[in-house]
Amino acid sequence: MHDVAFIFAGFFVGLVVGLTGVGGGSLMTPILIFFFDIKPYLAVGTDLLFAAFTKMGGSIKLARARVVDWRVVLHLSAGSIPAALITLCILNQVGAASERVQALMTSTLGVALLLTAAATLYKALRGKAAPATVARGQERLAATARHWCLPLLFGAVIGTLVTLTSVGAGAVGVTVLMLLYPMLPLPRIVAADIAYAVPLTLVAGLGHASLGSVDWPMLGKLLAGSLPGIWIGSHLMSHIPERVIRSLLSVLLAYAGAKLIAL
Repeated sequence: MHDVAFIFAGFFVGLVVGLTGVGGGSLMTPILIFFFDIKPYLAVGTDLLFAAFTKMGGSIKLARARVVDWRVVLHLSAGSIPAALITLCILNQVGAASERVQALMTSTLGVALLLTAAATLYKALRGKAAPATVARGQERLAATARHWCLPLLFGAVIGTLVTLTSVGAGAVGVTVLMLLYPMLPLPRIVAADIAYAVPLTLVAGLGHASLGSVDWPMLGKLLAGSLPGIWIGSHLMSHIPERVIRSLLSVLLAYAGAKLIAL
């Protein structure tokens, strides 16, 4: 019975990801904790690889379409991947399954979900404010941050957050990119966010796997449901108001975040 439930959970999250581009880690980790009573360290580790595999196909597709600004991806990755490795080393020393780490993961996950809820709502209300295209000759300027150190700093924060909670590389990452690169068109912001999330979640996920924090059979069932869910969601995207979906999603994430903090 749990097998079918895991596949259905994967399908639901995949559907939301396909509709909005948000929800991989933000939804899957709390679903695993609340509905399946999975320990936080196993939920986080498994969800990181779930996110890496689900976003990999989208990243390849965007790269072929030449809409990924690799300079932006490189700058964010320079901060996020080292931070993820440092966080994994600390988890290895302390013990990912220890009670202190479990409590830290739960409370940090709650805060991350509240941040994601706020970022999702902000994007639903203000997402259309980004420019649609970049003027000819302004491509390099659009891919330049307000200050060179900001992508490294925010990348490090997101890398730590993602490694601890599996949340942060989606809506939070998009909002950070909108603030750091105000001249960059929204499609390129989303493309950069998806592209840099793949190596980050893959490194963090494999690191968790080395700590024994990944349930491989569960991961396979989640992916079996998510892949068709993403396909269906991406085809329904143009028929359902994105702003309504994102607003409802932000309420759901805020509720889950508040409940985790209260545990």
